[in-house]
Amino acid sequence: MSTPDGRYHITFNGEIYNFEALRNDLGAEGETFKSHSDTEVILKMFVKYGPDCVREFEGMFALAIWDEREQSCFLARGPLGIKQLYYYEHEGSLIFGSEVRTLLEAAVVPKRLCREGVAGYLLFGAVPEPFTLVENVIALPAGHWLIWRGGKIEVTKFWDVQFGDELDDRNAAVKTVRSALQESVKRHLVSDVPVGVFLSGGIDSTAIAALASQIEGSDLRTFCISFDDPNFNEGDVAARTAAHFGARHTDWRLNSGTAKGLLSEFLARSDQPSIDGFNTFCVSKLAHDNGLKVVLSGLGGDEIFGGYQSFKLVPRIVRTSQSLNGLAVLRREAGRALQTGFGSPRQNRLGHFLTETPTTSAAYWTMRGIFTPREVQLLLPQYGFGHRDGATSQLQFYVPNQPTLEDEVSYLELTRYMRNQLLRDSDVMSMAWSLELRVPCVDARLVEAIAQIPARIRLDPGKRILLDAVPEIPEWVRERPKRGFAFPFEQWITGEWNDVFARIEATSPFRLKSWYRRWCLFALASFIARNGFDEPQLASELTSSAG
Repeated sequence: MSTPDGRYHITFNGEIYNFEALRNDLGAEGETFKSHSDTEVILKMFVKYGPDCVREFEGMFALAIWDEREQSCFLARGPLGIKQLYYYEHEGSLIFGSEVRTLLEAAVVPKRLCREGVAGYLLFGAVPEPFTLVENVIALPAGHWLIWRGGKIEVTKFWDVQFGDELDDRNAAVKTVRSALQESVKRHLVSDVPVGVFLSGGIDSTAIAALASQIEGSDLRTFCISFDDPNFNEGDVAARTAAHFGARHTDWRLNSGTAKGLLSEFLARSDQPSIDGFNTFCVSKLAHDNGLKVVLSGLGGDEIFGGYQSFKLVPRIVRTSQSLNGLAVLRREAGRALQTGFGSPRQNRLGHFLTETPTTSAAYWTMRGIFTPREVQLLLPQYGFGHRDGATSQLQFYVPNQPTLEDEVSYLELTRYMRNQLLRDSDVMSMAWSLELRVPCVDARLVEAIAQIPARIRLDPGKRILLDAVPEIPEWVRERPKRGFAFPFEQWITGEWNDVFARIEATSPFRLKSWYRRWCLFALASFIARNGFDEPQLASELTSSAG
């Protein structure tokens, strides 16, 4: 879209949920409109207020605006990073897009792997922004804008998460959570087409379904993937919950053979790899095949309400390690002893942590990591890189000053695991099926409101504050033990999928021991082969399997 005078041109990916309110404000100031789209509102806001206009947008967005007169380009990515935005700058030219492979297909970006991106991927199972797997292709960080002019780039942060402890009264905190969730769900339901909900047996998606049903009524549709294995099956609980709220429920009982048949298409539609994404790919296909264009997800609830084990274990191991500062030599020796290579992957990661300065970000990697820095150094030559240090520094993510260790964990979960893996995979895999995935818990206004609740209240075990804020959540969901939306990958990879993954173990310089480490290497090899890189050893050997 362009302005009538031809000066400004915009391309935009996402949804601005408060665009009508902004449109009314602009109209009161004399602006006129030719359409009813949020894109025109964004453009007029930029013309009137410049880059700061993005602070007023409620929603998810990645956008670019070209100024013909100034010969400048403005890029911006939403506060929490729901939509992706990558760029490449070289010799006075700027190329940008929503996927890394889009830039590669432009035939301008050299197909060279980025050492930092590959190392970060191997450490965490997803590439940490601002790195990508491609040298000199950069992910614009969430909550930032970029101005390109005359071949020069200026990047500015406009939003970040800051936790506080102002809302110290529990009853008031419960009301705040209730109000913030209701308002966010209402915003995310604004649509010209029917909206569905991805419903599992968990608290977060059930809370979204409960509040959405009060607005949508019997028109609400819900979707779930189920399995024969009771250790992974949430289908029965989801179906019971959907019936309770009067929603029309659709379940897909997925087995190993059917899932294997989808693997090639999943890889073909992937952008940057991760150890996740296949679950979103499958449930998005289910919604698409049943005619849906927009769905809501409970993603983000664990990060703001303390739904992961990391909220307990990370502060515990940090405090324990800090208490041994007087015995630093003994602590480091214990760490080296744990890194024998014969223990579990987590034991090896814990051993590495004990040899380092005990920070929250290093302890967080101990919980979330895939390979140790030592293992990464052994793997990097297979991707064309020589032996040298460089992996360890990525364990020390910057965490702005937060009130407690637990708040630091929440910050890391929001800005690392959720942003680099869950949101990136959800965006790519839902769009692969022409599905718009909306995440009411990943909403800047909601996060700002809830972030002022002290950690001791907000992160109550079992998400007690969320359960109190949404009493509509039925008893059979409240009393279930915590279980993530997981697929039985361990069984599949060692069983019916073994022919695809057997070479992974054979080409590794050490035993992999877990399914997610095999998947990590498999997905990376597929990315390298499918995008036509000069194939390093591992990718070359696995091309046929990844195909």
